[in-house]
Amino acid sequence: MVWDNLYASAFERVRGNISNAGRVLLAYNTNIDAVKYLERKDLEKRVESAGKDEVLRYADGLPKRIENIPQLLGSILWSIKRGKAAELFVESCSTRFYMRQWGWDELRMGGQVGIMANLLGGVYGVPVIAHVPQLSGLQASLFKDGPIYVPKVESGKLKLVHPKEFAGDEENCIHHIYEFPRGFTVFDLEAPRENRFIGSADDYNSNVYVRPEFRERFEEIVESVELAIISGLQALTKENYREPLEIVEEHLKVLNEKGIPAHLEFAFTPDETVRKAILDLLGKFWSVGLNEVELASVMEVMGEKGLAEKLLSHDPVDPVAVTEAMLKLAEKTGVKRIHFHTYGYYLALTDYKGEFVRDALLFSALAAAAKAKLGDVSSIDDIVKAMDVPVNEKVKAVEDALSKEYGMKDGIAEVNSYQLAFVPTKIVAKPKSTVGIGDTISSSAFVGEFALRRGKTF
Repeated sequence: MVWDNLYASAFERVRGNISNAGRVLLAYNTNIDAVKYLERKDLEKRVESAGKDEVLRYADGLPKRIENIPQLLGSILWSIKRGKAAELFVESCSTRFYMRQWGWDELRMGGQVGIMANLLGGVYGVPVIAHVPQLSGLQASLFKDGPIYVPKVESGKLKLVHPKEFAGDEENCIHHIYEFPRGFTVFDLEAPRENRFIGSADDYNSNVYVRPEFRERFEEIVESVELAIISGLQALTKENYREPLEIVEEHLKVLNEKGIPAHLEFAFTPDETVRKAILDLLGKFWSVGLNEVELASVMEVMGEKGLAEKLLSHDPVDPVAVTEAMLKLAEKTGVKRIHFHTYGYYLALTDYKGEFVRDALLFSALAAAAKAKLGDVSSIDDIVKAMDVPVNEKVKAVEDALSKEYGMKDGIAEVNSYQLAFVPTKIVAKPKSTVGIGDTISSSAFVGEFALRRGKTF
């Protein structure tokens, strides 16, 4: 009952202050998601055809990139076996052709930037400026109406226009998403929870292509911006990461000089060299968001292999191990805010204090539940429709562990010199989709927190 009351009051506070968030810059990855809902017989037939023994090799350990069909199918099985999301770049043309032939059930807005733009601008009414690598007619048509803008240069003058006013004949960047529900079985594997595997089949986002408008007019573009969310670095490799990360660093320098807080939305990054390079950049961000797989991968490159294993060995994820990992990351990088999200609960470690941090997490959890329940959210008022979704029934053990270890009360504790905020999430038993839920969580929490800060409702 306590959490229901906290959820209700947090939603009202954020909804009443969302207009205080200010304009948000979103960069760099937007694409088209081709969603396929997996069917057992079809998948088993494909695995047998591709060579079951070869496929199962990759169900135990993900490749760095997908170079053939057994790797694709094995990576899908890896996600099913663990109930965890993963995304890999599909390098081979024959495998891309195979995925196109396999087909899809629906096309949706994809990429962290695209999903966040539709949520923040199209649902919350928060003005956003989005970087869209390829503005094809199909890509533009997937943007919602609302204050969503892309930069356009005409006769040497910078304009901000809705993507539908900029649509051209550019290529479609397609990511193939293979979704499965909780309990989905294939051979002797059973999914412990719903999730998906993503095969990325575009060469723009994999190289973090930055449009000329953003390269040449960035300072002008961010003149009216108050927040920034950076994403899409996960597909880089040791062969191609240097130039894109130099651009990111240049942009961070401008954002920091202007006092614009920037959040990095981390995603599973297979290449260890790239992970190390992103870790080196992290101190230039205000905030970072990640899940247990991503946090474990960061701990690995920090030399904390035992802690990395601990993060992946419990269900629900051990919150004390998560807190320990977040503390190590904060102390190494100096990042002010770490937002951890996993199935069942969220944590935020901040070097500042206030209930508004917890309340923003509650708002984001409600938004995620609404998206899972409804499939798509058309207005901020729709989010309240998730109030009747029950709070995670397994969360008591997590809350008890945090109370025992850190003296947590009502989701707030002090750990060393940091504040730790905790919220249990609402679990939708049969979600309509899991795609974009992580982006919904992170952008809602980050933007919601600053809306509350600026509204001074704490």
